[in-house]
Amino acid sequence: MLKPRGPVCNLGCSYCYYLSKERLYPGSDFRMSEELLEEYTCQYIESQRVPEVTFTWQGGEPLLMGLDFFRRAVELQQKYRKPGMNVFNTLQTNGIPLDDAWCRFFREHGFLIGISLDGPRQLHDAYRADKADQPTFDRVMTGVELLNRHGVEFNILACIHAANADHPLEVYRFLRNEVGAQFIQFIPVVERDNETGFQEGDKVTDRSVGPGQYGEFLIGVFDEWVRRDVGTIFVQIFDTSLAGWVSHRPGLCIFEETCGAALVMEHNGDLYSCDHFVEPSHMLGNILETPLADMTRSARQQHFGLQKREALPRYCMKCDVRFVCNGGCPKNRFAKTPDGEDGLNYLCEGYHAFFKHIDKPMRFMEAELQAGRPPANIMSWLRSS
Repeated sequence: MLKPRGPVCNLGCSYCYYLSKERLYPGSDFRMSEELLEEYTCQYIESQRVPEVTFTWQGGEPLLMGLDFFRRAVELQQKYRKPGMNVFNTLQTNGIPLDDAWCRFFREHGFLIGISLDGPRQLHDAYRADKADQPTFDRVMTGVELLNRHGVEFNILACIHAANADHPLEVYRFLRNEVGAQFIQFIPVVERDNETGFQEGDKVTDRSVGPGQYGEFLIGVFDEWVRRDVGTIFVQIFDTSLAGWVSHRPGLCIFEETCGAALVMEHNGDLYSCDHFVEPSHMLGNILETPLADMTRSARQQHFGLQKREALPRYCMKCDVRFVCNGGCPKNRFAKTPDGEDGLNYLCEGYHAFFKHIDKPMRFMEAELQAGRPPANIMSWLRSS
C-alpha cells in the first residue's frame, strides 16, 4: 500500500488508527516527492514476475495529493511497464474531495475506488466527522453520486463499531438499496486503548465492536444475503468463507495461514511490515537506501509473516473452524484462551459463531460448485426447504 500523504487526512474520524502516525514524522510536509514516486514505480514494477500489477493508494486521504500527482503516477506506470504487462490502480478515499475532474480521470484510467461509508446518516456520522467535528454523510454521498454518474467502478468499506454493530440489516440494506453497492467489505473496529497509537495492551476503546456483537452483525447480514443476493451482491467475508469451504486460499490476509504481503510504504519511502504495524519496531528500511524487493524478501519480513501461523495458541490449533479462520489478524491477538494461553484473537467468539452458523449453506454452495452449478442456487433451495 502506498501512503503518498502519509496519515494526513481532511477528516478526524474518532476511531482512525492512522492519524496518530503523524507523530512518527515530526516536521514533515507529508507529501511524496515525484522523485520518490518514480523510484518506487520503477522498483515495484521491476520486481514483479506476473502479467498484472496493481498499485494500491491509501492514506490518510490520498486525494489530498492533487490530481496532477496521480496523472504523473499513471505516466510513470506506463513508462516502466514491461511489454505485455497490465497495470491497475485501486484507491481508498472518504469520497469528500471527489469532483467531476477526479471522476473523469478515474474512469479514463480504470481506477477501482473504495469509499468509506459506515451506513445511513446517523450510524455513519457517529464517528466519521471532519476536523471541525462536523458530520460528513451528505458530502460522502455526493461523492458516491459523482462516481455513479461517471461510471467509475467502486466498492464500499464499512467499518463496524459500537454505533452500527447492532444494526446489521439497516447497514446492509442501505448500502445495497440506497448506495447501489455491489461489492462490500465489513471491517471490524478493534481500537487499542493506549497513549501510543501502536498495537499495545489488551484494553479496547468504547468505540470498538464487541466480539459477540461482530459475530451477530455478520450473521444478520448473511441471513439476508444468502436468501436473496447471492451472485448479485458480493460481500468480501462471505466470498472468502466460501473459498475456505472449497479448500481454496481465502485471498484475504487476515484469514490466510501466514501473512506479510500487505506491506506499507510511507510518504518518504519508509517501508513497514503491515498497514496495522506502522511502528518503529516494524520498519524494514527505506527504498532510497535498500531495494524494495530485498526488504520484501528479507528474513525479518518472512519471520513476521510466518509468526501468524507459528504463534497460534493450542486452542486455535484444535478449533473446528481453523480451516477458514486461521486465527484472524495478528493485530487482534491480544486475548487469552479459556485455559489462559496468550494469543487468542479478540474477535474469536464472533468469528466462531459466524463460521458455525454458515456451515450448512456453505456446504450446499460448495456442492453446487463441485457439480458445475452456480452457488446462487442456494436461494431457491432455501425457499423450498
